[in-house]
Amino acid sequence: MVFSAVDRYITVSGVSWLGWYMRRKLEDSTKDVKAAQHETLMERIKENADTEYGQRFMFKDIKGRDDFIKFHPLTRYPHYEPYIDRMMKGEMNILTKDQPVIFAVTSGTSGKSSVLPMLKKQQGTFFTQGIAIIYDCMRNAFPETGSQQKDMKFFYTPRLRTSECGIPVGPNSSSPANSKRILSMYSTPKAGYDILSEPEALYIHLLFGLKDKNLGIIEANFASLVYSAFRALDTNWDSLVTDIEKGNVSDGIEIEESVRKELNKSMSPDPKRAAELREAREQGVTGLAHRVWPKLNFVMTADSGTFELYGNRLREIYCKGTPIYSPLYAASEGLLGINIWPKERPSRYLLAPRSMFFEFIPVQNCEEEQPKTLFLDEVEVDQVYELVITNASGLYRYRFGDVVKVVGHHNTCPVIEFQYRQGQFLNVRGEKTSENYFYQAVNSAILKSGLNMVDYCCTESLMVDQVSKDKPAAAPCYHVFIELEKDEKVTAKVQIDEELKALSYVYASFRRKGSIGPMKVYIVKPGTFAELRSFMIETTTGSPNQYKVPRVLKKPEAVKFIMDKIDVCLL
Repeated sequence: MVFSAVDRYITVSGVSWLGWYMRRKLEDSTKDVKAAQHETLMERIKENADTEYGQRFMFKDIKGRDDFIKFHPLTRYPHYEPYIDRMMKGEMNILTKDQPVIFAVTSGTSGKSSVLPMLKKQQGTFFTQGIAIIYDCMRNAFPETGSQQKDMKFFYTPRLRTSECGIPVGPNSSSPANSKRILSMYSTPKAGYDILSEPEALYIHLLFGLKDKNLGIIEANFASLVYSAFRALDTNWDSLVTDIEKGNVSDGIEIEESVRKELNKSMSPDPKRAAELREAREQGVTGLAHRVWPKLNFVMTADSGTFELYGNRLREIYCKGTPIYSPLYAASEGLLGINIWPKERPSRYLLAPRSMFFEFIPVQNCEEEQPKTLFLDEVEVDQVYELVITNASGLYRYRFGDVVKVVGHHNTCPVIEFQYRQGQFLNVRGEKTSENYFYQAVNSAILKSGLNMVDYCCTESLMVDQVSKDKPAAAPCYHVFIELEKDEKVTAKVQIDEELKALSYVYASFRRKGSIGPMKVYIVKPGTFAELRSFMIETTTGSPNQYKVPRVLKKPEAVKFIMDKIDVCLL
């Protein structure tokens, strides 16, 4: 225990000092982003000029960003597949002069998963320009956070495969496997990370988190993971508190006996803590986090874009009164932005000018194959853009699908809010209703109905027609699937269709003409979205650390799964 505390103090102090230094370097870069971007681009070009790819696209002739867009087209994933396949077989000097340390598999939420090379250098950039800086930000925003307080982090050991050349293939998101140096910072004993099944691993995270009254931070990659954890806490409350009272891990939890034995070494009977927990729960679930952990400083998790629903539910219920900090804008492709304003809402991100080379496509031009792009110093506030990146791992002018809105500048560097993923829109007549618009419509309709929504997703009628025996509707339409809190009954109309018409002129126009039929709304059985999560993780390449609810279902098997869970059809 003493060694663990010392190790934690050294780790937190070291990262905080590095964060202080890197924050100042970031500030310097934002004062002249054109120069910072030029240096970042030329570094990428020069270091890979002698690769097969660099020679093909004449990297040695590129002297700046204008040459770059002249010699190199905008790209999407299929452009890189042949190169990456060869790299996975062991061929050298293809996209990059250095071999990857992992081939990162994307979550595939908005379509087919991609496999992307990740260099050690890029991992280092993520840590120094991302993780370290957010430590500096959170220490300034939450000075009461102490190095002696532990975090309860919900993350899981992924199952990796190996490429032909021996390099791991799998998710590249934060996991115990790539966080071994800092595991002493977390409330879960190291043996807990040997549990590969998510329900059992989650139980252990919750158990040791509950044991620690002095807990300082609750952390997960996404707000959906935190929300799911609190719902699991609700379900397993009595068993967890009994384990704390008796001082051992319940025999009902199916884990290897060697792991159970190791975990029980960190347990001892604690009837006092059990009594405190029961008293905290007697007052209900609203504000439960603060009553269970009176010294809890904040929850650290992504709460923007598709995760806004879960962030709001946490603020309204379990974590009421506890700040939520969404620290990073990142993807499998690497670090994109940093939230240096921990206490402000909505979450916004300063683009990291020395992590990626950025280009922007005005959203109205996204359908063009090779539209004109703008640079970091050319974008305008209040405009929406498709983001294009050039990273350190061999992706050049890469259209990876994120749409962002520029909401301001920090010095000369744009500040953005994430809007949606391009694959996550509804499109039955060319109307292209974005995930952002649809979420606003669903959320507004649910609020006006006085209901409490657990989760939702939707799909197009063409997808439903593929898996249903019912006769297709006369006009294509949207199908919406909503899970409500247990025992809630619908007593008023859920007017999602009307809300969406008010938000989207294009959708309203198609509805008036009858080209798009009335929206069909279904209430699904309690627990459906937890089961959908398990189903999608089991049947795709996604991992628990990466999983995002697919707001727009594009896979027939997922549509059939959700159709089988319908409880009530409202329209």
